[in-house]
Amino acid sequence: MIRLANRKVHILALGLLLVQGCGSAPPRLDAVPSELTAQAEIPGMPGVRYVAGGDMSELFKAATEAARVEQESLVAPSQSGELPPVSYLAISGGGDNGAFTAGALNAWTAKGDRPEFKLVTGISTGALIAPLAFLGPKYDATLEQVYTTISPKDVVEPRSLLSGALGDAMADNSPLWELTRKSVNEDLLKQVAAEYAKGRFLLIATADMDARRPIIWDMGKIASYGGPDALDLFVSVMIASASIPVGFPPVMIDVEAGGQRYQEMHVDGGIMAQVFAYPAGMSAQQMTDTTGLTRDRTLYVIRNARLDPDWAQVERQTMRVGARAVASLIHSQGIGDLYRIYATAQRDKVDFNLAFIPSSFNAPHPEEFDNAYMRALYQEGYDSMLNGFPWLKVPPGFRDDSVSYSK
Repeated sequence: MIRLANRKVHILALGLLLVQGCGSAPPRLDAVPSELTAQAEIPGMPGVRYVAGGDMSELFKAATEAARVEQESLVAPSQSGELPPVSYLAISGGGDNGAFTAGALNAWTAKGDRPEFKLVTGISTGALIAPLAFLGPKYDATLEQVYTTISPKDVVEPRSLLSGALGDAMADNSPLWELTRKSVNEDLLKQVAAEYAKGRFLLIATADMDARRPIIWDMGKIASYGGPDALDLFVSVMIASASIPVGFPPVMIDVEAGGQRYQEMHVDGGIMAQVFAYPAGMSAQQMTDTTGLTRDRTLYVIRNARLDPDWAQVERQTMRVGARAVASLIHSQGIGDLYRIYATAQRDKVDFNLAFIPSSFNAPHPEEFDNAYMRALYQEGYDSMLNGFPWLKVPPGFRDDSVSYSK
């Protein structure tokens, strides 16, 4: 997503100069007033989301209840108060770089040791992958198809400079909505709900632009409500998490607060964080103290990007300097996210594992969602996993060779 965002910076700036003061934005309902923000709920589906960094008591309650449900479902529960080991998967943003995760997951299946993840999280392109990864190998073929056969026309329709600047984005992502709805249907929703009932969690993050806060959506709970409204919200959250501001239109989500109807504007969760695992406000030790149950936990983080800095001669032009600065900021933020996740994992004695696109991968990338590039990156992820994925145990910077690996 970073490359696409950079390109849109140039287009946006020029468009604003052309139409400054003479445009009108698409209509929307009023945003939730600041004093009512904490009360906002999805009509008919309360309790399906949480503010990252806010009160996690309800999510903690759901997690503890899930642990008890899991214990009761075991044929022979351990007398020592232990549950079987679990694995978590966190998938980052990265636009068409999501092909790397798709290839890795499919090869993981082929190896025969892919876990059934207790928790799957996703942001941006990771949000598009997360439901399929959550449901397991049965959706491997869908992942491969999406990340090896599509082209730009399957994701966006460019708008003219004038209509883009007068509207809410420089491109129309109607093709992405259509593509997503082909696989995310009532049947998939029922499957997610069934897994949620077993105590598994699927979380996706978006950014609430009005309140400028990161939102974590409990996709399993949304699915458990069932019906067309739940399906529409499920898809809307996925698309919102992948909607780069300026590049793609924001997703407007209807909410209620104080007996009134409002709309929230949600966009790419990557503007708040490039990747997340479980919220830092939730402690594994606290979970153990509350339930009396212990278990080993393993976290896998897949960063759909290279972590070494990319060199480029920057032209002495305002937009190019600005775009380079934004790209550098996003790159640094992504590394900071890994440190935060690592610190939380260390606190909770969770086994930390990190993978990312190696610096040796340099396939030509003429445009976002270029099919040849995505196929090459899918194969990179597949081969890396099949040949023994070099999971790193620490974030980049903890040792000299931690920003690159070789197969």
